[in-house]
Amino acid sequence: MADLVPPSLDHLRTFLCVVEEGSFNAAARKLGKAISVVSYAIAQLEAQLDVRLFDREGSRRPQLTEVGRALLSEAHAIADDVDALLAKVRSLRQGLEAELALAVDVMVPGHVLARLLRDFQARFPTVPLRLHVEALGAVAALVLEGRATLAIAGPDIMDIAEIERETVGSVELVAVAAQNHPLAMMKRIAPGETRKHLQLVLTDRSPLTQGRDFSVFSTRSWRLADLGAKHALLKEGIGWGSMPRHVVAADLASGALVELHLPERPAIDYALVALWRKDGRPGPAAVWVLDELRERLAQCPKAGGVKARP
Repeated sequence: MADLVPPSLDHLRTFLCVVEEGSFNAAARKLGKAISVVSYAIAQLEAQLDVRLFDREGSRRPQLTEVGRALLSEAHAIADDVDALLAKVRSLRQGLEAELALAVDVMVPGHVLARLLRDFQARFPTVPLRLHVEALGAVAALVLEGRATLAIAGPDIMDIAEIERETVGSVELVAVAAQNHPLAMMKRIAPGETRKHLQLVLTDRSPLTQGRDFSVFSTRSWRLADLGAKHALLKEGIGWGSMPRHVVAADLASGALVELHLPERPAIDYALVALWRKDGRPGPAAVWVLDELRERLAQCPKAGGVKARP
C-alpha cells in the first residue's frame, strides 16, 4: 500500500467543485481554470490519497465512486473549517473580539434579548458568544472577575473603581400576588399591612450585594435565587413580591396575578446599566450589542396596557 500524502486545499476544493457542478468542464468554467488543470488536480488528489474518486468510464459525466461518496463529507468539513479560519482572521484584523462574554440581569426582557442575539449571530457570525444570566451583584461580579466583557446589570450595583457604567434603559417592576391572596382581595391596602404577609425576595449569589435588602417590607420573607421560581410561587399564592411587568403581563391579563397598590411603594422603574472594565473597553461587537439593546429597550412597552384591580 502506497504512503498517503496530505492533499492540498486547492485539490480538495477542485474535487468539491466537480461534484457540485457535475462535470470537469463546468468546474473549470466556475473556477476560471483550464479543464486540463482541473483534471490534473483530481488525478493528483487520487494519487495522494491512493483512491479512485470518480468513475470516468461509460459516461460523459464523472460519477462518484463509493470511496468518493464516503470522503465527500470530510472534504466539505475541511473546506468549511478553513473558510471559518480565514473569516476569523479577517475579523480579528478588523478589530472584532475573539469572543464576546455577555452577562445580563434576569430582569432584561427575554424576547428582547433573544431577538438581539439572533441578529448578533447574523451580523457577527465569526464571534462566539458566551451568555450568563444572573441577578443583582452576580452580574457585576462576572465583569469584575474578567469572566464577562460586557454586562447589563440592575441599578443597585455600587460604584466600583475598576468598572465603567452607563444606563441603557429600564423595566417596570410591579408588586403582585395571586388573586386569592389576602392582599389581592383588599380594596385598599393599609400602611403596614404588607409586613404581615410573606414576601418573596430575589436574592444574590455574589458578595457584591450579599446581605443587602432591596424593597423588602415584610418581617417574613423567603429568599429565592431564581426569578422563574419566584414567579411560580407567586402564582401558587405562597406570598407576594415584585416582578417585571413584562414577565407577569399575561398573568395580570388573565387574573392569575393581581397588581398590588402598596402605600409604601408604587410601581418603579428598574434601571438597566451597562458595565465593562476600564482596562478592557468593549470592542465592535460589544458596542453593537450595547447600542442595539439601548434602542430596543426604548421601544419595548413597559406597561403593556394592563389595568390593575382597584
